[in-house]
Amino acid sequence: MHHKAQILDAHEMKRAMTRIAHEILERNKGAADLALVGIHTRGIPLAEQLAQKIAELEGIQVPTGKLDITLYRDDLSEISRQPIIRRTEINFDIGTKKIVLLDDVLFTGRTIRAALDALTDLGRPKSIQLAVMVDRGHRELPIRADYVGKNLPTSKTEVVKVKLAETDGEDVVELWELE
Repeated sequence: MHHKAQILDAHEMKRAMTRIAHEILERNKGAADLALVGIHTRGIPLAEQLAQKIAELEGIQVPTGKLDITLYRDDLSEISRQPIIRRTEINFDIGTKKIVLLDDVLFTGRTIRAALDALTDLGRPKSIQLAVMVDRGHRELPIRADYVGKNLPTSKTEVVKVKLAETDGEDVVELWELE
């Protein structure tokens, strides 16, 4: 792969998260009954960043959770003989919450389908909304994000990398080309 372009820098990513926080608060008429659930791996720090931003804006600490979708993937047999299973940590009753699911990149929609299955196995939330840092198109399922940091039309030979300080040492969104 070779690097094609930097799409968002740290400041632009922060601005996108601030906008998403405002949009979530506006749509949900505040932070009451909200909970944020990040999909392993990069959805988790995004959920934590968003919770911090909502706390700054509303003075309310919304609960956050971590969701592992490994066993819900429809391509599990293709990705690994020994998949890495991480912890799902949701320490609140999702049945009383409006859940905002967070992930870094929305592509085919299959990760989100798996996340919806995993989440609903834990209960029946009041609603589930989706927030992503990047929507790159190429959906294979009828899934769309409610909140998007950056819409980025791509080709199938391109790869979008969302790097976060918590997991990668820096905040940046990059576009790469497969060779």
